[in-house]
Amino acid sequence: MEEIVVALHMHTVYSDGNGKHADLAAAGLKAGLDAILISDHNVWVQGLEGYLQKGKKRLLTLVGEEVHDQTLTKGKNHLLIFGHTRELARFASDPQQLINQASASGGLTFIAHPIEDALPAFGEAAFNWEDWQVSGYTGIELWNQMSEFKTRATNLPKTVLHAFFPQLMTLSPLEATLKLWDELLIHSKQPVVAVGGADAHALQIKRGPLRLVLYPYELQFRSITNHLLLPKALSGNLTQDKALIYDALRAGHSFIAYDLPHSAKGFRFTVNSNDGTFWMGDQVSAEAGLTFQARLPIRAHVRLLRNGSVVKEHTDREVLTYLTKEPGIYRVEVYLDYLGRHRAWIFSNPIYAR
Repeated sequence: MEEIVVALHMHTVYSDGNGKHADLAAAGLKAGLDAILISDHNVWVQGLEGYLQKGKKRLLTLVGEEVHDQTLTKGKNHLLIFGHTRELARFASDPQQLINQASASGGLTFIAHPIEDALPAFGEAAFNWEDWQVSGYTGIELWNQMSEFKTRATNLPKTVLHAFFPQLMTLSPLEATLKLWDELLIHSKQPVVAVGGADAHALQIKRGPLRLVLYPYELQFRSITNHLLLPKALSGNLTQDKALIYDALRAGHSFIAYDLPHSAKGFRFTVNSNDGTFWMGDQVSAEAGLTFQARLPIRAHVRLLRNGSVVKEHTDREVLTYLTKEPGIYRVEVYLDYLGRHRAWIFSNPIYAR
């Protein structure tokens, strides 16, 4: 499998961001990404997808959309849509119809920042998801960096500290969002893919003499990323490579990483059975017995969870192995120490043992 690193959920001057598509692509290339997935609010910008290449490095820009109902109080129910073939903002008032229309158009749908807090210091409301009767979506945004900022900024000193030193802020997805994901995985009739979102805007803050770009694009592109496992390497062909990326996201052949402390490249979570080797996002029969294995790029704190509960844990290992015949939904979390705190590093998508 070929591993690529992708950032998603970001905004340009077409909505509430402060950079053009070319600016985001340049920042992504500097950050070492293979692709960025742009999603402006309620506008599907066409004609700007393609590769940026400098020397031997290249980056693919893909364009989706973040759709939400602007008539709803405080603009709840934000949906990230990628891979669709037409503008879908007109369906925003009915989340289930929006999901259905996106799916009919070939799109992937991720519930954005499903749980988050308001940030009164900046006049920011909480843009959480409210309609949990919906079905048929691809997955949820498990880790949204700006939602985490809003939660950690509990007072003015912390808000200022985290604005100037964002690397001190990022700790983990919100506990409530992790719990929600596990509940959805257990009770949903279909897989629920998790993605990590930068939610990058490069917001320009002006308070008296203070001038600050809050979370610049390049910094965020080095932080919360998605590592996708592809059946073959990207070729430089837009159509083919777009399909490879969206197929991997749809299948959950991916994991979320906080790459700033240490690159998560090389992490693998697999299971071996009589039927062969299976990857994140796959389904496998548990009847004849299974051997789960997580391999890390460096020694770290690794946990294997089944249906949301830890079944095996190592505090300082590069490999975790677990033998079982129990069906369930298995996923991996990895933590490491960085800047004096124990921080989340990797969240795998699940393997579904039936």
